[in-house]
Amino acid sequence: MAKFELKLPKMGESVAEATITNWLKNVGDIIEMDEPVLEIATDKVDSEVPSEVNGVLKEILFHVDDVVNVGETLAIIETDSEYDNVEEIPESYSKEVNENDSQVEEITEKLFESANTNSSESSQDTSSARFYSPLVKNIAKTEGISSQELETIQGTGSEGRVTKNDILNYLDQKSSTPSKNLSPKEPIKSIVAHDSVEAFKGEDEIIEMTRMGKLVSQHMLSSIQTSAHVQSFIEADVTKIWNWRKQVKEDFFKREGENLTFTPIFMEAVAKALRDYPMMNISVSGDKIIKKKNINIGMAAALPDGNLIVPVIKNADQLNLVGMTKTVNDLANRSRSNQLKPDEIQEGTYTVTNVGSFGSIMGTPIINQPQVGIIALGAIRKVPAVIETSEGDFIGIRYKIFLSHSYDHRVVNGALGGMFVKAVKEYLEAWDMNRNI
Repeated sequence: MAKFELKLPKMGESVAEATITNWLKNVGDIIEMDEPVLEIATDKVDSEVPSEVNGVLKEILFHVDDVVNVGETLAIIETDSEYDNVEEIPESYSKEVNENDSQVEEITEKLFESANTNSSESSQDTSSARFYSPLVKNIAKTEGISSQELETIQGTGSEGRVTKNDILNYLDQKSSTPSKNLSPKEPIKSIVAHDSVEAFKGEDEIIEMTRMGKLVSQHMLSSIQTSAHVQSFIEADVTKIWNWRKQVKEDFFKREGENLTFTPIFMEAVAKALRDYPMMNISVSGDKIIKKKNINIGMAAALPDGNLIVPVIKNADQLNLVGMTKTVNDLANRSRSNQLKPDEIQEGTYTVTNVGSFGSIMGTPIINQPQVGIIALGAIRKVPAVIETSEGDFIGIRYKIFLSHSYDHRVVNGALGGMFVKAVKEYLEAWDMNRNI
């Protein structure tokens, strides 16, 4: 019998870790190839991790709510195939998932310590003789605990190691410690968040940020600190598109079984503009610009729980409107039901977000790193407008939308940023009312 390591797959360019949310299989269960074994969550997507082999689940190395790095082993599957990607694990380390956290974590620490002894990515801190498991180091990183502060935490694990419970208890004690400068006569408490202390009154409601919320917050802050954000705004007349869609949407649904929304129409225009201005379809790595061959458009979507996810339409410029519509609807539906696959949220080269779905007429979106541009679609409004004709100008009712283009001014100047969003406008306004679909 051979043993296969089920590892956490790569989730995307900026995703380095995930949280285990549910084990779908138990130790001893028979698993078929491509069958989901567990569910995970990142700041970008909730997903399932399937098995790559047929076999029996022999070991589960992490518990629900544990944070795991990309590439780390989640479980051991025993298989009849000759493929063997894991060394034999000592029987003394073999534990089932229902054992208590401290035992499982100690076993996990030993496994990682043994596996990484001769590795350049050893779990041993080079500045300390003290061992920290990947889980403890991840929690410390997320909560902003420095290596010096980590050294002060008393460990209850084997040989004084800091366990998950040790660091979580430390954080609880730290957050509940009142400020020394507060008067005891006033009902004031304090929240310790990294280096700042925020005071609040006793009647205030304290809501702990979710882990996903923290990661999204860090991602947004990192983007602002990385890119020099500049915005260009332009208004487009989409009356032709409005009227054309109204004429064809029922027949389209009868023929294709799909709703024809405005989103695929806008995506098509953005894809054409990216083809016209390929220097908007780039990313930045240090002092180098990477010009992307494929046009992969991210479609920012809000989920029912308030979180944001960005599925990617691959090779968007090669899709006709029927293909674009089916792809947009499929990604949107599976986003809402947490059924996206990891590779469907990566390799995006540009992003589109629809702030109009919330009633906003425009927005100033934050760039999705390492991309250099993102366009926000405002709400379509019915407004009075001046219409120019050969017989003179007159006032009429038109359907208009604001396009807000945020771009990285380190590598995209105002001329390029402005011409790109103007190209999107021109494609929308030049819509063919007689177009067949």
